[in-house]
Amino acid sequence: AADKINLIPQDFFAELCEQIIHHLNHKIPGVNTAELCQRIQTSGIEINIGDLAKIANILSFLFSTAARNSLSTEELVTTLGSAVSTLPKHALQVIRHVWNEQGKSITASEDARNVATVGQFVDMKWKLGVAMSSDTCRSLKYPYVTVTLTVADPSGHITDKSFEMTIPQFKNFFRQFKEMASVLETV
Repeated sequence: AADKINLIPQDFFAELCEQIIHHLNHKIPGVNTAELCQRIQTSGIEINIGDLAKIANILSFLFSTAARNSLSTEELVTTLGSAVSTLPKHALQVIRHVWNEQGKSITASEDARNVATVGQFVDMKWKLGVAMSSDTCRSLKYPYVTVTLTVADPSGHITDKSFEMTIPQFKNFFRQFKEMASVLETV
């Protein structure tokens, strides 16, 4: 991963680190690696989204572990310097600066012991469609609902999950959401 980190310009790397800190502080639901990857590629850097997601996971683990252990900036940099000798100098400088400026906000958080243990729901979109015909059936006229859920996994990587439901399945799905809403109103 260190060779891929070396490809990322310092300003983009700093933005990635800051987004991860904001995610760990529950200020944003996740890190939009797809959007950041596109911007990095637009600037002429060859990096794929999978590599950027791995780097985001590593940094998220690094910051959450440092928060759990209440490491100072110097302790973090010293640990990184001895453990990861291949980490680029600009990356160490960014990590030092971001942790020095914003690391205390994670360690001060009451959730510091349980930082990012589950994913988070971000958004939901749906659309109604009708399948008119297929290769094997001339006349379907089959209504369906397509649902796209946007979720942030524990490391903050945002992904879309899509699925289709029949109308009876959607009615059951809707009923369950109504039940959740009524339970939440009593809390």
